[in-house]
Amino acid sequence: MSALEGMGAVVTGGSSGIGLGIVQLLTGNGARVAVLDLQPPPEGVAAEFFRTDVGDRESVRAGIDGAVAELGGLDILVNNAGIGARGSVLDNGDEEWATVFNVNVTAIARTVSAAHPYLVRSASASIVNVSSVVANVGVPQRALYAASKGAVQSLTLAMAADFVKDGIRVNCVTPGTANTPWVQRLLDASDDPATERRRLEARQPIGRLVTAGEVAETVVFLASSAASGVTGTALAVDGGMGGIRLPT
Repeated sequence: MSALEGMGAVVTGGSSGIGLGIVQLLTGNGARVAVLDLQPPPEGVAAEFFRTDVGDRESVRAGIDGAVAELGGLDILVNNAGIGARGSVLDNGDEEWATVFNVNVTAIARTVSAAHPYLVRSASASIVNVSSVVANVGVPQRALYAASKGAVQSLTLAMAADFVKDGIRVNCVTPGTANTPWVQRLLDASDDPATERRRLEARQPIGRLVTAGEVAETVVFLASSAASGVTGTALAVDGGMGGIRLPT
């Protein structure tokens, strides 16, 4: 029997990229999964879908309530939904700052708020947030995005402290640049996609982009009983970008 057999899991932004990888691995390990996203996952994905705008509190509450009713309970919440932003602080206006923080940070707070009454009923409740390597490493032209992901990491620690008394573990992962459709769209929008891809690969010491599956493996580990003693932790899946400096 798989380690997550019968557990109920909700994944925000689970219809593509890293989120889809997480959903597929959770279902492959026996969990019952609901996806909260604006678009449904691809056909054949064994998960329930609830159209949800994580930027809106009522939409989130309806999505969580519907998911729990369908799953019969909630043990795992993965906050993966997020949007990107390019530029320095000279480039992003107040409206964009508000939008990115609403989706990347405040959405986590509103989703956890809606899910908390269900998670406290679980004997093995876990929340896993998806942050980014840019929370810990300065990368050019990512000021707004980095600020939002740094906030995700800090919020993870605060929630871990608040919810330890409730038996809810809270952790996050900090992926490096991953080989996902979102990254591919960024590459396609550049002047020289092939050169830009080589640059992204070269800045990660392993010499390649990390995969959605590699990030998903780490998320599922944190959500599982194998990590029952782990809370308030950020695990890097960044190809060494955050911690290794190779000679040039």
